[in-house]
Amino acid sequence: MQVISGLLMLQEEFSNDEKISGMIKECQNRISSMALIHEKLYRSESLSKIDFKEYVDDLVNGLFESYGITESKVGLRVNAENIPMGIDDAISCGLIINELVSNSLKHAFPAGKKGEIEIALSSTGEDMIELVVGDNGVGIPEGIDFRKTESLGLHIVNILVKNQLHGEITLNKDKGTEFQIRYRGINQCQKK
Repeated sequence: MQVISGLLMLQEEFSNDEKISGMIKECQNRISSMALIHEKLYRSESLSKIDFKEYVDDLVNGLFESYGITESKVGLRVNAENIPMGIDDAISCGLIINELVSNSLKHAFPAGKKGEIEIALSSTGEDMIELVVGDNGVGIPEGIDFRKTESLGLHIVNILVKNQLHGEITLNKDKGTEFQIRYRGINQCQKK
């Protein structure tokens, strides 16, 4: 995966088109998200579980660096319970976080606006896992349906939630943009 990311980096350097460079950067971030999961698994005591909070911190810090954003401009709060998570769920959640945080960094804080991104992962009392990714930025414009948008990132998020996690996603626009994803976790799936 690192070789592919390196090749994309070389391709980005040769691109004079900002739109293409942005698309290449997004692909690099997606690959880095998956590579980071594998790295964390190989370094963990168990090849089936990772420290998800540490993974999210590393992933999001990489995104901040990729977009040239400092935490003095956009703050970050991560509150992740130590929930056992298999590699498939971890990759799906990582890619979802990658897409939603990337969208926040690109769109939620225009013209130097300061703000905060929050990521939370918790187990609910209903044998479900809840992943929340939100920001207190300008919010998604009215009239845009995040389930039917032409944004590749949001399309990827919807596919991962529905087809990989077999969960559901809702959007709360009360204080910026907050996506709430609920799905049945690995331990709960084994009870079936």
